[in-house]
Amino acid sequence: MKKDIIIPGVQSVYVAIVNEYNQVYHTQDWNVYIINDKVVDLELVLIVSSGELDTKVTSIFRKKLDKLPAKSYAKIEMMQEDLFAFNNSFKISFFEKNVMFDKTFTFPKNTISREALQKIPLMNERGFLAK
Repeated sequence: MKKDIIIPGVQSVYVAIVNEYNQVYHTQDWNVYIINDKVVDLELVLIVSSGELDTKVTSIFRKKLDKLPAKSYAKIEMMQEDLFAFNNSFKISFFEKNVMFDKTFTFPKNTISREALQKIPLMNERGFLAK
């Protein structure tokens, strides 16, 4: 039964958006990362992202990582600044030691700006952590 399924809370896993220099195109890009600040690997990481604003919705983006090693991070996608006006959500599901974890991280609309960047765990970059 559904009430018998227990999914523990997610800790030490983050979703961040980082403003970084693209050396290929010589531009400043906003990239979304998943960060594993745990001392164990994450397995079969599933990521589903989307954005919505009133009646507008973005396409749904899906990504799978077979493994995200301990104390590491991986790029999920590039995000255009036009999407900062949307509520952007990233649903993350993964296995840790054969236990399934699940959490939805959000970037509320109009909260991302260059003026309010903060240090991101594990990365030598500045950006925003999703709530």
